[in-house]
Amino acid sequence: MSTPRKTLSLGRAAAPTEGPALSTEAELIVQAIRRKLCIVATYNRTSMQIAPQILYTKHDDLFIDGVAVLRDGKVPSELKLGTFKLAGLNNVSLTAETFTVQSLFNPAEAKYEGVTIAKVA
Repeated sequence: MSTPRKTLSLGRAAAPTEGPALSTEAELIVQAIRRKLCIVATYNRTSMQIAPQILYTKHDDLFIDGVAVLRDGKVPSELKLGTFKLAGLNNVSLTAETFTVQSLFNPAEAKYEGVTIAKVA
């Protein structure tokens, strides 16, 4: 009688219940969202002040949706909700500037279901 052959299989480990470990930048964004503080960062070589509305994952990458309040020190002609890949944000830091939840932001959108890490309340 022969013993069954042992094989190894690769599978995805279940994520811990408290969520995955976040980078320093992601933790800063979470703090900004919870405290409703703007962040400053460089995105595509443009200095911006952003009011982050939500931090979420898409294809295993982190993204924020937020409103650019300042671009290169100037107020944009039109406020709009933008999507920023966290990996593309450089020199991220908190400001003392508070913001209000933008009417442009809809937290009930289908793209946020099951992937939200933090959102404004």
